[in-house]
Amino acid sequence: MNDPRRRGPQRPDSHTKWGSQDVSADSLIAPYGGALASLIVDGARRAVLQRESRDWPSVDLSPRQLCDLELLLSGAFSPLDGFMVRSDHDRVCTEMRLGTGVLWPLPVTLDVPEALAVKLQPGQPLALRDPEGVMLAALQVEDVWKPDLRREAELTLGTTHERHPGVLRLLRETGAFYVGGRLEGIQLPVHYDFRLLRHSPAELRAEFNKRGWRRIVAFQTRNPIHRPHHVFSGRAASELQANLLIHPVVGVTKPGDVDYFTRVRSYQAVMHRYPRHSAMLSLLPLAMRMAGPREALLHAIVRRNHGCTHFLVGRDHAGPGADRGGKPFYEPYAAQELISRHQEELGIEMVGVHELGYVPETGEYAALDEVPAGCSVRRVSGSEVRRRLVEGRPIPDWMSFPEVVKELKRTYRPRHLQGFTVLFTGLSGAGKSTLANVLLVRLLEMGGRPVTLLDGDIVRKNLSSELTFSREHRDINIRRIGFVAAEITKNGGIAICAPIAPYAAVRDTVRQMISEVGGFVLVHVSTPLEVCEVRDRKGMYAKARSGIIKEFTGVSDPYEVPTDAELVIDTSELSPDQGVQQVLLYLEKERYVMGAMDNGG
Repeated sequence: MNDPRRRGPQRPDSHTKWGSQDVSADSLIAPYGGALASLIVDGARRAVLQRESRDWPSVDLSPRQLCDLELLLSGAFSPLDGFMVRSDHDRVCTEMRLGTGVLWPLPVTLDVPEALAVKLQPGQPLALRDPEGVMLAALQVEDVWKPDLRREAELTLGTTHERHPGVLRLLRETGAFYVGGRLEGIQLPVHYDFRLLRHSPAELRAEFNKRGWRRIVAFQTRNPIHRPHHVFSGRAASELQANLLIHPVVGVTKPGDVDYFTRVRSYQAVMHRYPRHSAMLSLLPLAMRMAGPREALLHAIVRRNHGCTHFLVGRDHAGPGADRGGKPFYEPYAAQELISRHQEELGIEMVGVHELGYVPETGEYAALDEVPAGCSVRRVSGSEVRRRLVEGRPIPDWMSFPEVVKELKRTYRPRHLQGFTVLFTGLSGAGKSTLANVLLVRLLEMGGRPVTLLDGDIVRKNLSSELTFSREHRDINIRRIGFVAAEITKNGGIAICAPIAPYAAVRDTVRQMISEVGGFVLVHVSTPLEVCEVRDRKGMYAKARSGIIKEFTGVSDPYEVPTDAELVIDTSELSPDQGVQQVLLYLEKERYVMGAMDNGG
C-alpha cells in the first residue's frame, strides 16, 4: 500500500487524482513532503466505492472531523494520506514525528464511539458521511484502539487543565476509540457560503502562478483585522517584498470567537486598505486545537502546502489565553521559538510578530520595545473591542477601521438588546423554581424581549420523558436544556432555566454553548441540605434515605458545588423577592437589562 506516513511520499495508485500543481508544474515552494496529493479518487473508482458502501458500517462526522477530513482530502495535510494509525499517533505525541521521521506536531485522528469501534476490524472499510448522510470518503481500517486521552492532552497541549478548550474537547467530547487508516475521497464537504473565497492547495497555487506571485507571506487569523493587524501584516509583506495571503480560519475555533460569517465580511471590507494587487483573501476550513507552539508548526506546514514561502507568527499564536488563575497556558513567543528551531526542516520562513501599541504622540503603531522615550502607548485587543461593542461604547479610529466596526456592530448588539440565559442550579427543594418563576414575572413586567421558562420538571415532561436519572441521562437532559436555551438566546430572547444540574462538566458545556451566542449567568441556589429536606412536600429525600429512590442528588449522588457562579443565593436567608432582586441588580450591572432598581422589590 502506498503510505507516505511510513515510507515518504509515493506516486499515487491508478485511482487517485493528484493536485494539478506538483513541484514540476510551477516554481512555487515545494509542498511539504515533496508532493501535493489530493485524495479524491476518479469517477470509476468513486462509483465502485459508492455502490459497495451500502453494506459498510458508517459514521456521521462532527464539524471538527469534517474540517480534518477536508484538509486531508485536499492535500493541505500532505504528506498524510489518512487518519493516523496508532504508531504515528504515539510518535507524534512524544516526538512530533511521523513513523517515517517526518516532522509533524499534532495528532490527526478519527474518534468514534465504542459501539462502532467494537464492530471494526483491520482491513474493513468504513464510510465517512456528513451530517446529512452524504458519503464523503472511504477509510480502509488499519488500526482501532483506545487512546489515553489525558496523556495525549499532557503531551500535545502541555496541560490537563479543563480551562484549556483543547483539553475540554479531548476529555469531554472525544469518542472513546480512534480509528486509523488510508482514505479514498469521494468528494470534499460542500460549502454554500463564500464559494469564491475557498481554495484547495492546488487551486491556490494555480492562482499564485496566474498572478505571477513567487514570494507569499501568509497571515493566519481567527479574529477580525483591526488597525494593528493591518499594520504588521502590511509591513511584513513590504519588508519581504512579498505578496500577502490573508488566510483566516473558518473551521472550529476558540469558543467565544466572532462567528466566521461576520469575520469574513469584515475581511472583505478591509482588503482595499492593502496596496492594490498585493494581497488576496482565501478561507481555511481548519479545526483549531488551540495548542500554541505545536499548532503554530501545523499552521506553517498547511501554509507551505498552499504555496506560501513565509508565515507570520504572533506573540501567543494559537494560544487559548490563561487559566482561571490568570496564568497563560503558553509562554509569550514560545510558538516563534519552536518554529525557529525547526524552520529549516519546515521549509517555510517564519516572520515573528511582536506586540504593537499605538503611540498618540506620533499617531502611529510601534513595537512595544521600540516606543520612543517619553511617549505613552495604548494597546489594542480583540476582547477590548468586543467589550466596547456589547457595552455600546464608541471604538476610536486608532483601534479599528470604521468599515470593520460597522460589520461587527451588525453582530454585537449592546447587551441590553442581546439575548441571555439565567441558569439556576441547586439541590431539590433549594428554591430554584420559585426564583425562576418570580424572575420570569419581573422580566415580563419590564418587557422588551420574549422570556421562556425551562424549569426542570417542565423539561422532564416535554423534552426528556424517556430519560432515567442516571448520570448519563442527567447530562443529556441538561445538554437539551442548554441547546434550547442557546437557540432562545441566539435569537434575542431570555431563557430562564431551573434544573438541579449537579455536575460541573455539563454545566461548563452549557456555559460554553450559550456564551457563544449571547449572555450566560449561573446562579447557585445554595440553600443547605437540611433546609431542603424540611421543605420536601413529596417525601423524595425520605425515600432516597430509605433506599427506595436510587441516585438522588445530595443523598446517594453528589452535587458538585459551582466555583464559577456569577451569583450565590441562599433562600433560607432571603425571600424570593429579595433573591430575584439580587439577580436583577446583577443583570443591570452587566447591562443586560435597564432600570432593574426601579422595578419592584
